[in-house]
Amino acid sequence: MSLTVQSPVSGLVIALDDVPDPVFSGKIVGPGVAVFPDPDSGDEVSALAPISGTLTKIHPHAYVVTNDDGRSILVHLGLDTVSLGGSGFTLLADEGQTVDAGSPVISWSPAQIETGGLNPIVPVIALEGDESDVKPMSPGRRVAAGDTLVTWA
Repeated sequence: MSLTVQSPVSGLVIALDDVPDPVFSGKIVGPGVAVFPDPDSGDEVSALAPISGTLTKIHPHAYVVTNDDGRSILVHLGLDTVSLGGSGFTLLADEGQTVDAGSPVISWSPAQIETGGLNPIVPVIALEGDESDVKPMSPGRRVAAGDTLVTWA
């Protein structure tokens, strides 16, 4: 059964190969795609659950949602943002909570991340996915939060 993965943020689709971080571009944690958030999206943006399921891991800068079939999607808000120690991020959901696709999970400011010298790009990763089963949207296209970003066969 195919899984539709929604974009957690609005922005420009970027190929994972073009993410300036070897863990993501090298697909070490899995295949996927990234979204460069719209710079004019406002000071605070809610990052949304990409699929329905259980919030199996949540940190201020990243979260994982696992569906009933056991497939997990990682959303990482910016690169090297773990170094911020949670500053600039507000958790809107709790680990272990059941969420619907499109539910707000974390509030953050991509503009603030960029002003602080970090990259606000948002990798969306099919954890332990087989690259041949993961079909991301074409790079260079614009997506709104909640739009289909990846189809996972």
